[in-house]
Amino acid sequence: MKKRPLIILTGPTAVGKTEISIKLAKAVNGEIISADSMQVYKRMDIGTAKIMPEEMQGVKHYLIDVLEPQDEFNVFTFKKLAMEAMEEIYSKGRIPIIVGGTGFYIQSVLYNIDFSESSQDSSYREELEQIVKAKGSEYLHGMLKKVDSKSAGEIHHNNIKRVIRALEYFHQNNRPISEHNEEQRHNEAPYNFLYICLNDRREKVYERIDRRVDIMFDNGLVEEVKCLVSEGCHEDMISMKGIGYKEVIDYLKGRISLDEARYIIKRNTRHFAKRQLTWFRREKDVTMIDYSEFDNNKEKVLAYMLDLIEEKIEEKN
Repeated sequence: MKKRPLIILTGPTAVGKTEISIKLAKAVNGEIISADSMQVYKRMDIGTAKIMPEEMQGVKHYLIDVLEPQDEFNVFTFKKLAMEAMEEIYSKGRIPIIVGGTGFYIQSVLYNIDFSESSQDSSYREELEQIVKAKGSEYLHGMLKKVDSKSAGEIHHNNIKRVIRALEYFHQNNRPISEHNEEQRHNEAPYNFLYICLNDRREKVYERIDRRVDIMFDNGLVEEVKCLVSEGCHEDMISMKGIGYKEVIDYLKGRISLDEARYIIKRNTRHFAKRQLTWFRREKDVTMIDYSEFDNNKEKVLAYMLDLIEEKIEEKN
């Protein structure tokens, strides 16, 4: 059976995925599925650097503005919604393009990774959530380090959702989730795909991150968080743990100054971009494309990407 085409465009935050993804979608008759863990939420626009309808240039986007901030979004939900979107795109005779920087989400779809092996044991999860509240995220991360050092090395201690998931998996299956994920990683992709990771010189990415954060504050990030808090959002919600939101909540609660919040958001975003690149570089099927090798010319990068698509996807169809 002939494999269906799939394009993945990823890279660290602020590298410049959005603009080139629109050009790519237009060139290949594609539609875009967002692989972003925050842009899925409604009314969280500024802090997520969300693409606005007028920026989409008529290209349909999926998984943007589909959940309330109170809803939980995880890899299970992403995989289900992304697969549904792909079927809709294929039914139109178009190519799905997954765009975003959440590597774990991308992996779940590309290799059809099975996350349902363990049963749902909410009592243990609730116990872990209480431990976080009482002793903090670093203590919880230390618990993970004892039973699954590989996962602990890959998951930041502030990513409480994934730390809990890894501990939960070990509790239910008596084996590390890293072991399970490694097995699943050897799955063969059921698609005829091209997996591109955009990158640029580190200092340029960091400059763009700093500039983007300044623009967020200029555009009203603090007011956006105030509005979310006024409608009942709080710091224990998954959506409010995103970079930009948790720091502004700390400011609103008087824990840090506004200048400190701005500085911490920039620092945390730079650290996040570094972790993203570490993830993508170790993926087995990624094609790295560095803007600096194309004189930072987006048209040259696009032309190269289209050549790769013709070579790796269109010739097989």
